[in-house]
Amino acid sequence: MKKILITGGAGFIGSNLTKKLLDEGSFVICLDNLYTGSMANIEPFMADNNFEFVRADVVEPYYFEVDEIYNLACPASPPHYQKDPVFTFKTSVFGILNALELAKKTGAVLLQASTSEVYGDAKEYPQRESYFGNVNPNGTRACYDEGKRAAETLICDYIRKYGVKAKIARIFNTYGPNMDKNDGRVVSNFIVQALSGDDITIYGDGRQTRSFCYVEDLIEGLILLMKSDFSGPFNLGNPEEFTICEFADYVLELTGSKSKKVFMPLPDDDPVRRKPDISYASLKLGYAPKVCVRDGLIKTVEYFKKELLG
Repeated sequence: MKKILITGGAGFIGSNLTKKLLDEGSFVICLDNLYTGSMANIEPFMADNNFEFVRADVVEPYYFEVDEIYNLACPASPPHYQKDPVFTFKTSVFGILNALELAKKTGAVLLQASTSEVYGDAKEYPQRESYFGNVNPNGTRACYDEGKRAAETLICDYIRKYGVKAKIARIFNTYGPNMDKNDGRVVSNFIVQALSGDDITIYGDGRQTRSFCYVEDLIEGLILLMKSDFSGPFNLGNPEEFTICEFADYVLELTGSKSKKVFMPLPDDDPVRRKPDISYASLKLGYAPKVCVRDGLIKTVEYFKKELLG
């Protein structure tokens, strides 16, 4: 039986990945400090003999005898990662250092959940892995953007210097069940506002674009990368692109909401266009998102209906 550590395993992506790996017959250790993760996300697994929950912080060293490590631990939405920017940066840098040291000691394969934010407010469109990005190192988003960029640097140096087996996945906007209703990102904000009858808050003029990937498709990409012989980095996401206004209209249609759209000032360094070029992942990993945004949103709306009623 494969033994797998997931840091940040009680979070949105981590809990979905946990379910998939348990279903495949692996033993899963979830390490989480519950800063943004939730016990509710992992409650279904607590009675499973192949699941273990460890409450701990990745900024402190840890040790487990494992075959694979998925390093997902880090606040990922602007309201959460800007709440304590120093903690966010430490989580990215110290967190990956501790994960790399564990991989070095045990021979485990490490997969890092990096982010499309490494491209910043990109001047290249769509974004390819070869693009170095356009990031403001002094801005309010830098704690996350630069923290993830620094983590990628450390991974590549550990590969070159120590021969550690490590991989980098650059994750684009992902949505689906187990998202926190107070997450603060576009999908959760719009759906919760629409279902609650509140105004839909759009920052800027709404013409900036995003691409949205259903969580099942992302999980498939992470597992494909972990099983491959490649290190990456690889873009993982769905290239289907929407303006923020178009996406708001889509959510209003699917929820049947009468909420109105209201416009607020655009936050600093907010990317204008965000669309992944996934041709490299398609070629090397056979990665191909299968869930269209409409189908994924229908499932996500149903999840949030239950959450709000609960």
